[in-house]
Amino acid sequence: MRVSGSTVLVTGATGGIGQSIARVLAGRGAKVVVTGRKVAELERLAGEVGGRAVVADLAEMDGVGRLVDEVGAVDVLVANAALPASGALTEFTAEQVERALAVNLAAPVELARALVPSMVAARRGHVVLIGSLAGKVASAHSSLYNATKFGLRGFALGLREDLHGSGVGVSIVQPGFVRDAGMFADTGAKPPAGMRTVSPEQVAAGVVRAIEENRAEVNVAPAELRVLSAVGGAFPALSSGLQRRMSNDELMRRMSAANRGKR
Repeated sequence: MRVSGSTVLVTGATGGIGQSIARVLAGRGAKVVVTGRKVAELERLAGEVGGRAVVADLAEMDGVGRLVDEVGAVDVLVANAALPASGALTEFTAEQVERALAVNLAAPVELARALVPSMVAARRGHVVLIGSLAGKVASAHSSLYNATKFGLRGFALGLREDLHGSGVGVSIVQPGFVRDAGMFADTGAKPPAGMRTVSPEQVAAGVVRAIEENRAEVNVAPAELRVLSAVGGAFPALSSGLQRRMSNDELMRRMSAANRGKR
């Protein structure tokens, strides 16, 4: 389906990647509805892209319900909102675990459940879930984040099969290390030696490709990282050994330390 003329809901729009997604979609002629928790930033972005701002906290199911009620039917859902969830599981409180699962996994599932029926009735629509290559390959100090992104990938691919032939597509867009904006960039950590990064604009371009080409899975990462993620997903023990040699454990420790203050 074409982005131009479509009404698109973008969650997590006040983050750097979400802003890029909203700008690129608006630039291609979409009518964009942006949502997040930071009122001033959200309204600024809505004004910039000529869209509409709806404040919502996706950690609360009531907040998800109110968002759906206020937004109404849309042609495209881009579920981008996510919380950083790096760190050893024992470092999290029960409340922090619940919140991460709610925002990163339960909210996208509930938004899709609520918004897909009107798309099916129109025989036109698309659901884009923003995952991560962490949804294909597990890493130390990321068990909770891995759980949410592995779950999101499984949900996307399963829902895609459920909706086959309905006129509604489903895609999972999975970035690698993103520079300049997003959770990885916010930590100030550096990727392993030799690993290149991608820009928020490349992630946004991946979203457009997913919608317009009805792609099941779009991995936004340099070729070497896409290959490593494919191998790592098929051979997890091999992946673990490679990550240790690349000092990935130290990288994840640094990300964990940076993210603890944001939970």
